[in-house]
Amino acid sequence: MRNLFSRPRALATVAVVAALSATLAITRSSSASDHQDTPEVELSPRMDMNDVYAFPGASADRIVLVMTTSSPITPAQSASASFDPNLLYQFKIDNTGDGVEDKVIQVTFSGTGTSQQMTVRGPVAPTTTGTMNTVVSTGPSLTGAVNTNLGNAASLQAFAGIRDDPFFLDLEQFFRIVPDRKPVTGALSKLPDQPTASAFRPAGQAVDYLRGINALGIVLEMPTAMLTDGGTKKIGVWGTISR
Repeated sequence: MRNLFSRPRALATVAVVAALSATLAITRSSSASDHQDTPEVELSPRMDMNDVYAFPGASADRIVLVMTTSSPITPAQSASASFDPNLLYQFKIDNTGDGVEDKVIQVTFSGTGTSQQMTVRGPVAPTTTGTMNTVVSTGPSLTGAVNTNLGNAASLQAFAGIRDDPFFLDLEQFFRIVPDRKPVTGALSKLPDQPTASAFRPAGQAVDYLRGINALGIVLEMPTAMLTDGGTKKIGVWGTISR
């Protein structure tokens, strides 16, 4: 049976960065941030992708891919926080330089809370490319509990669960510069739009506004050859979340 997922509802800025302008060399890293980018995903936090990272792994021939979502989760909510089992979380990899995914790694979840299970499929060639996404039925797969290190050091390793989400920024001033990005709930939603501002405050006034606040993270590590097919050493990496 094939499960179809429609157009991605939450696509991180890193998709543009990685696919169009910052093709990732295996020996380097690239990152981007896209927290609470629209009111829709703010009200549907499990669809709100925060960051996608790619960086060298535990050895020179391995790579780590990370996706975070659902920020902010307070400590009081952490015990019950879980991924949405109705969503498809994907890493997409272009290894030919044309901006189209040649490999996908798909992550899905079942159950809720601390008993939730994750399944990782791939890396494998996608059944469909672009904005329509189909759960693949071929290739390697890995299944196990969240908050557990799965797999082995010679192949694919996976982890999914709660992680701290540090975020250093002069956030109050940012919402005065761009007031339409201000949250609709929480303490920062009450920040007055006036006075408006055109620049950040002096260096040293940025603080970690998300200290003690968590996100849900998916962390994968694997041999780079699983993504490059033994060919080019440059890849493009981006992430999508689809319903």
